[in-house]
Amino acid sequence: MDLSTRLLLWQQLAESCGVSTLQQGLQQVWKLLLLCLLCRLCFRLGCVSTVKHVASLLAGMYALFLFFDVHMLWVLLLSLLCYLVLLLSPRSGSRGLLLSAVVLLYLLIGELHFIDIVTWNKIRGSQMVVAMKVISLGFDLDRGAVVDLPSAAEFLGYLFFVGTVIFGPWISFSSYKNAIGGRALSWRWLCCSSLSLLRSQICLLVSTCVAPYFFTVFVPLQGNSVTQKWLDAYENAVSFHFSNYFVGHLSEGSAMLAGAGATEEKGRTSWDVSVVKPLAVEMPRSMVLVVTSWNIPMSQWLKTYVFKNAMKLGTFPAILMTYTASALLHGLSFHLGAVLLSLGFITYVEHVLRKRLASIFSACVLSRPCSSGCHHQHKQEFWVMLLNLVFSLLAIVHLTYLGSMFDPGVDEQEAEEGYRASHTIHRWAQLNWASHWVVLACWVFYRLIK
Repeated sequence: MDLSTRLLLWQQLAESCGVSTLQQGLQQVWKLLLLCLLCRLCFRLGCVSTVKHVASLLAGMYALFLFFDVHMLWVLLLSLLCYLVLLLSPRSGSRGLLLSAVVLLYLLIGELHFIDIVTWNKIRGSQMVVAMKVISLGFDLDRGAVVDLPSAAEFLGYLFFVGTVIFGPWISFSSYKNAIGGRALSWRWLCCSSLSLLRSQICLLVSTCVAPYFFTVFVPLQGNSVTQKWLDAYENAVSFHFSNYFVGHLSEGSAMLAGAGATEEKGRTSWDVSVVKPLAVEMPRSMVLVVTSWNIPMSQWLKTYVFKNAMKLGTFPAILMTYTASALLHGLSFHLGAVLLSLGFITYVEHVLRKRLASIFSACVLSRPCSSGCHHQHKQEFWVMLLNLVFSLLAIVHLTYLGSMFDPGVDEQEAEEGYRASHTIHRWAQLNWASHWVVLACWVFYRLIK
């Protein structure tokens, strides 16, 4: 394919896919962004805090109605039920666990009995954000990080905060209180939120119009029957990755636009709500960093409220419990559960293997980069960088394998209902279960050198 033909294909793709994708993306979110801006202006008014909480609640409920129509009542019902549980529960150190059980039971009953799966999948993201906020508030009350039980207006204003109720991210109760404080409008605030929104649209374009055609239009490659399966899997994985980055950057922009993410440093206000780090995923050092960079607030939530509480059971059980909690929050979906539990095994084996190799060779080959003052003797030698590169390439293989099932060309009805177990098994079988075999081999090697 010569250059002129390739440029013509790029132009046709931009006209047929790019323009319509941007138009649809903006049509879906402009009302939400307007609500975030109105809330931000309302928080600037010198009114009592109760009025601000009510404004946050009403704006969030209206945003839910715009996206989910009457099905937003399911989110409201969960919120009211959790506040009732908080009011009736004794002031002991068990409110976090009690709310976790109530939320899990509500989500399971709702998904299995009271609502069709397509509708439930549409509201799943908002349900998950509300559930994370409720559970974190319960544990913060137990630990004393939040001293008093919030009023109904504070509680519902926090859960329905318009900047996070649709796309996330999870923010703590203290971050919400900081957001409604009404910091001064500034160019820095507007630029930071606008930059995140611009990144989200770029990621949407890549996910929809670039990744699915990466090896056919942009970097023409054709392989044999084996390598072609991996090339197709890589396209599917990258398309899925950038759809996640789209949501992540959009949530950054909406949260900052509504007033979240402000910090004071030497009398200067800076704005930052970090949700995703695409480069850390697409060019990974390790799967451990991929997991934490995929959704930073959720990773922090799982570490603070699940992993640390489960550490008394041991490291491996705590990791499994953490990924199980993440799978349950995402719903009873076989493909997501399979991916998340596989990630649990992959990250654990990678972590212990690299930790053992770092100890044997006294080299900086841990899953996370070493600090400048680490005790390892070998830091920047060629063989150290080569070993880290091998693990990076292995992480890319794992990401391709795990993301292969998220096929953008699959039937729309099947995607809305959730991929079936047969679809997941078929995709991984096409790749000969490569990632699982590699993990098993790494674990056996670790046991041999332990």
